[in-house]
Amino acid sequence: MGIVIAIDGPAAAGKGTVAKRLAQELGLAKLDTGLLYRGVGFAVLDAGGDPENGEQAHMAAKNLDPAVLQNPALRLDAAAQAASKVAVIPEVRAQLLDFQRDFANNPPPLDSGEPAQGAILDGRDIGTTVCPNATAKLFVTASPEVRADRRYKELLERGEKAIYARVLEDIKERDARDQGRSASPLAAPVDALVLDTSEMNADEAYAKALEFIRSRISA
Repeated sequence: MGIVIAIDGPAAAGKGTVAKRLAQELGLAKLDTGLLYRGVGFAVLDAGGDPENGEQAHMAAKNLDPAVLQNPALRLDAAAQAASKVAVIPEVRAQLLDFQRDFANNPPPLDSGEPAQGAILDGRDIGTTVCPNATAKLFVTASPEVRADRRYKELLERGEKAIYARVLEDIKERDARDQGRSASPLAAPVDALVLDTSEMNADEAYAKALEFIRSRISA
């Protein structure tokens, strides 16, 4: 088995950016597991359903087509909110667990066609549930206010209307759902490097993450 890197953390903490750069540097296949939940949430919404309806969400997870992960609509806030709601449903998490573990154990080739040296997965429960035996674990976080500011600016850059106070409220609501759910709640693994990016720029966060991972790989 190759290298497996687990990166967890709350919304807008910067874990996706760190994961992407690490994947490129280390030759790892990358899976944004949040897209799986966004795909499920989007499918429920697209069918006119309610993301909080367990039966509808479970059915959407069972029938999830991996091709939907390329849909740009999954990057919009509606999909993000729906993802946070379906993610609290135990049956949805169980349905998606095998997909994530298979990716970690059998990573697909890189875009270049070369075989991957391993896998890097980012999400909410990778180090605690999906890949508890990962080579290295990171928990990337930041204060709710900093994360809300990042998300607010991101929305404006995409041309979407946004109000900072509402974005902050959404961030806090998502944190409460993620941390309070019964199935695999968001929490830092005990053996993870906790990386608080509140006072860091992207380069600083990446450098600390890479240093830690290299130390684990060579251990």
